[in-house]
Amino acid sequence: MEILITLFLIFYSIVLHEVAHGYIAYKLGDPTAKYEGRLSLNPFVHIDPLGTILLPLFTFFSFGFVFGYAKPVPYNPENLKDRIKDSILIALAGPTVNLLLLILFLFLYKQNIDPLINQISLYLVRTNLILALFNLLPIPPLDGSKLYLLFMPLESYILLETYGFAFLILFLIFFQNFFFYLINKIFLLIISF
Repeated sequence: MEILITLFLIFYSIVLHEVAHGYIAYKLGDPTAKYEGRLSLNPFVHIDPLGTILLPLFTFFSFGFVFGYAKPVPYNPENLKDRIKDSILIALAGPTVNLLLLILFLFLYKQNIDPLINQISLYLVRTNLILALFNLLPIPPLDGSKLYLLFMPLESYILLETYGFAFLILFLIFFQNFFFYLINKIFLLIISF
């Protein structure tokens, strides 16, 4: 039962991350996510067969960790008032939600209500920390890569996005251990407050 509750809450952390992108896009003038039914908390509209099912199973059984993604929420930059600034705000919405969830579950953990709630809360603090920091990495297609738009012409960014997934795979192969080392250090620092 504990595993099911934890998996449910992890998946909803990912769903809320994606809904945040669409909600901010909507508030900034782009109704694409709303028209496509992606501002929903219904988890089924956010499932990508490859990224939500096959890739996590493959990485778990091949490498011992779970890596995957939900179906990205679409937005149309042509509908935005300030294409660059608004694209960055939309990108930062997802990791911001994960940081807010981290704070919520840290607060719940600190209340020391029940050992089971403490254990689930700690796991969700760590999971939302990973989701936030991973998505803030400046590697396309991750959210943090939108920061390049501040100092790079749009055409150059689009070219960079073309090779982004290859860069992401290389990052996971060569820097996964260092990334999780940093995550663990930050996690221990956070829960010690």
